[in-house]
Amino acid sequence: MSDPASLKHTPLESAHVTCGARMVEFGGWFMPVQYSGIMDEHKAVRSASGMFDISHMGEVTVEGPGALAWLESLLTNRVGKLAVTRGQYTLMLDAKGGVIDDLIIYRNGEMSYFLVINGACRDLDLEWMRSRLPADGSVVLKDQGDDYAAIALQGPDSEKILRSLYPACEVPKRNGIAPLTSSAAAVSPLVARTGYTGEDGFELFVPVADGIALWESLLAAGVKPCGLGSRDTLRLEMGYPLNGSDLSSERTPLEAGLDRFTGLDDPEKGDFSGRPALEQQRTAGLPSRLTPLKLTVSGPPMRSHYAVFAGDSQIGETCSGALSPSLGEGIAMAYLPPAFSAPGTAVEIEVRGRRYAATITTFPFYKKP
Repeated sequence: MSDPASLKHTPLESAHVTCGARMVEFGGWFMPVQYSGIMDEHKAVRSASGMFDISHMGEVTVEGPGALAWLESLLTNRVGKLAVTRGQYTLMLDAKGGVIDDLIIYRNGEMSYFLVINGACRDLDLEWMRSRLPADGSVVLKDQGDDYAAIALQGPDSEKILRSLYPACEVPKRNGIAPLTSSAAAVSPLVARTGYTGEDGFELFVPVADGIALWESLLAAGVKPCGLGSRDTLRLEMGYPLNGSDLSSERTPLEAGLDRFTGLDDPEKGDFSGRPALEQQRTAGLPSRLTPLKLTVSGPPMRSHYAVFAGDSQIGETCSGALSPSLGEGIAMAYLPPAFSAPGTAVEIEVRGRRYAATITTFPFYKKP
């Protein structure tokens, strides 16, 4: 691991140390990977509540009379369909249709938008967006990534906990955003309801100076601290792709199975970066698909970069994998040729020179009871 002094640090780091977190490097940041253990933290989110430090993620505001048209040219999903206070998942692509980042955009005013971008992509995203700003000043972009501390509160108990801590808050509906508290400050506390675990949950954005107090109030309410390890197993069980592992500039959203977030079939969605490449790929046929696999025998935990075989031929490699805490079996995702992506297809996954029987399944791996 790199020298921690050379890494970026979130405003909640001292709270992680106090809670006994094991800290690791993640995308250039010094982050908690686990506290009580991945299995324990995972099950807490599925059954009650857990919280994750997401302060490494970026927050960007976009405002002005040209904001909507500019965002439409930049993002795959049609921004114009968002009512004020509503949000959606979308992607930002390069000219080849490769994924620069996947992100959440909220419309928090008539000409005002709030974007939450991936931590490892913050600098690249901002460079890409700034290089495409209109010269007439009709769009104002502001990087607020260093202004906010952010915590994801996830699990079936999360709404009850949020209401107990903020009784005056108008709790947003799914994919919504709202003020967390009344404030006229430049850094306004916000609460969004999106999530990355498959459970109900909220993202709480507060000024950096208020981050530790928020963490401690959630801790006092019985919320379990959770690290990157359980965040990964939770999202993988739901089949949610991770940028840098399952999404990259080498793959398109069509290959990743994210067609419904591209707006290609929306008659009101105009041109956007990467659209011609997506249309060409869809016409020509996909070279690969992001495919869910599960082991059919006992085996070691799945990881990335394990070779996938059909007979004697390697047909791909895993890009994400884990032992599913909810299912008790090995699960993974891999880009495979479409001919091998049908559920029930038998394959093998090679781990350290030994092959383990697996089968193609369907997303999500885990379905809530």
